[in-house]
Amino acid sequence: MVEKFVGTWKMISSDNFDDYMKALGVGFATRQVGNRTKPNLIVTVDDQGTICLKSQSTFKTTEIKFKLNEPFDETTADDRKTRTVVTLESGKLVQKQNWDGKETNIEREITDGKLIAKCIMGDVVAVRTYVKEA
Repeated sequence: MVEKFVGTWKMISSDNFDDYMKALGVGFATRQVGNRTKPNLIVTVDDQGTICLKSQSTFKTTEIKFKLNEPFDETTADDRKTRTVVTLESGKLVQKQNWDGKETNIEREITDGKLIAKCIMGDVVAVRTYVKEA
C-alpha cells in the first residue's frame, strides 16, 4: 500500500502554508524561507519495510526513516523536536508529530496521480500538491 507513494515528487502548489507555520509557532524569518521553498519529496522503502521521506530543496534537506506504527524522535525542518508516528489509514500516510503538549498531523494521499499533503494544526489546514517526476 505504501508503494504508490514511492518516487520523486515535485511541489507544484502550496496553499495556506504561512498560516500553518504560524499555528506551529514558526518565526517570521523561517516562514519567509519556508514560503519561498518548493522542495522535492523523495519517498523510498527498503526490503525491511523501512520508509524514508526526504524533503530536498536548495535551502534545506531533511530526512526521516521509520517503520509504520513505530514512534520515533524527529527534528523537523523548523527545528521542533517531536515524537512522531506514521500510520497508514484508508490509503493515507498519516504523520502525527507531538511536542510540548501540541500535536500536528500531515496526511499524504495520492489523488489523480498527484501527491496531496494536508498539514493540519488545530483548525488550520495547509495543502501542498506534488506531481511525480519522470
